[in-house]
Amino acid sequence: MAQTKREIERKYEVGADRALPDLTGVAGVADVVDKGVVELDAVYWDTPDQRLAAASITLRRRTGGDDAGWHLKLPVSLAEGVRDEVRAPLSATVPRVLAGLVRSRVREAELVPLVRLLSARDLRHLVDADGHLLAEVSVDGVRAERLTRGGRTAAWTEAEVELADDGDPALLDKVEKKLKKAGARRSASPSKLARALTETEPKPPKGQKAEKAAPEGATSSGKKAGKREAVAEAVRDAVGDAPGTAGDHVLAYLRAQRDAIVSLDPAVRRDLPDSVHQMRVATRRMRSAFRTYKKILDRTVTDPVGEELKWLAGELGVDRDQEVLTERFTARIAALPRTLLLGPVRGRLRIWTVARRTGSRRRTVAVLDGKRYLALLDTVDALLAAPPLLPAASAPAAQALPKAVLKDYDRLAARVEHALELPAGQDRDLAMHDARKAAKRARYAGEAAVPALGRPAGRFAKRMKAVQTVLGEHQDSVVARDALRTLAVQAHLAGESAFTWGLLYGQEEAAAADQERELPAVWAEASRGKLRAALGA
Repeated sequence: MAQTKREIERKYEVGADRALPDLTGVAGVADVVDKGVVELDAVYWDTPDQRLAAASITLRRRTGGDDAGWHLKLPVSLAEGVRDEVRAPLSATVPRVLAGLVRSRVREAELVPLVRLLSARDLRHLVDADGHLLAEVSVDGVRAERLTRGGRTAAWTEAEVELADDGDPALLDKVEKKLKKAGARRSASPSKLARALTETEPKPPKGQKAEKAAPEGATSSGKKAGKREAVAEAVRDAVGDAPGTAGDHVLAYLRAQRDAIVSLDPAVRRDLPDSVHQMRVATRRMRSAFRTYKKILDRTVTDPVGEELKWLAGELGVDRDQEVLTERFTARIAALPRTLLLGPVRGRLRIWTVARRTGSRRRTVAVLDGKRYLALLDTVDALLAAPPLLPAASAPAAQALPKAVLKDYDRLAARVEHALELPAGQDRDLAMHDARKAAKRARYAGEAAVPALGRPAGRFAKRMKAVQTVLGEHQDSVVARDALRTLAVQAHLAGESAFTWGLLYGQEEAAAADQERELPAVWAEASRGKLRAALGA
């Protein structure tokens, strides 16, 4: 079973004499305990084209020391030296759980041993007056060996300061000040592996330049055929050398969403808070951009990709929707007086949540392990490597983007006005749900346009978000009432009182009515002023 540890560390280049200053002078450090020298042997694995290294991810099998095993390090904040280290027991091959965490990067490529690092680690513990560990400081004599054909070797000495699990990050600054006074300096490489890959890179044959690996996901576009393809290729050439075009901005936005999906994959597998929601949002933003900017990207190409993104968002929604409902019901139950909690209400909610949550978690991981999901990632990469640009993509962003944004706004206006005309009931619920989706699309369109249009697009997106929030809360109450009805039936069939579930149902009905009354004022505020003039349309 894998274990996770948050790692906060800094690396320094030091002299070959391996000397460090006396760190007992650092505020809070009462003693430096010598822990002796440990011999470490680590083999780092990656794809032959180094996809993990490109994402600042390291995967190693290490022996020696007190944490022998497989270690996967995922970046949290590279600037601050923060990474999550996921550990698994020693085995001959990459553990399945770790292979899953890097699948969105690796896809179908093979993981192979690339570099071996042998380190003689002179380890010291910085402790406080009570002997409590504050940080580990080590001086490592490192020998690196490239394991692939033509690889070279390298050797260096470095110091490393790693904060204890409950340590104060301010201590790192204090230690660094002391080390710098003694002549140490921050390492130019974020990790030992990064330095080893650079210094042991095979030399190209004499007279040849080193070949660079193809970008991840790049594929051959094949032969071009037909008028549309010829036009698109010409536009791509123009966009490539013309920063500020509509195509530039839309593609930059789409790449950001692709990167978010790929980087959030391990977090979803680890069940980190809000990870499913954020990944789902990225899929929706990409799909929304395809539809909003249909004059810039050819829909005959993007529509099939959008349908696959819709599928993925739906699969992720199974997990996310359960998470939202559980949080909502837990908060409502906590707010009720004890006298209104009739029967095992919290126990019933736990049973319902665990049953649905366990199934949804298994389903989510199965989706991420499936061929359809990996094929979607490859398809998105291929689309971004050879985007199906239309002639409008070469237009200035300030000219093309506002028109697309305002079309989404007009679509939202029609749906809101239709919903407000309907009487309360199921038809209005459905109309408000349709309006919510339109508000989300308008908001995403505005957000995508911010780099090109600046503050006006940002204000537009903020207004659309306010509308989306009201409509979203209304839809949450609709979904919650369906779930509460199910819980009430289950309680009744088990011989329990259904009173509390009925009470919560009534609260959700009242909440929906509040949102319906609030919507006209929120919409009036969001649609006031000259939006077209503000966006330059």
